[in-house]
Amino acid sequence: MEPETYRFIQQREDLWRFIRLNPEWYRYLTRNPSRIGELETEAKQFYGKTLPQRMEKAQQNIQMIRLLMQMAGSWND
Repeated sequence: MEPETYRFIQQREDLWRFIRLNPEWYRYLTRNPSRIGELETEAKQFYGKTLPQRMEKAQQNIQMIRLLMQMAGSWND
């Protein structure tokens, strides 16, 4: 792997862990270091950091809060 690519990955803990869990990416980057952008995209999807995934998580949290508020309201009746 090229030294610049290796240093970049070492600086990003999330990418470092992703490669450790998916060692095929080490081979991909060794053969073609320009795939670093693709690696970042895959890691974001893996960790749930894409915009749609984050919005879904926020919606789930809102639903949970609504449910808790409804439960709290029913106790007061």
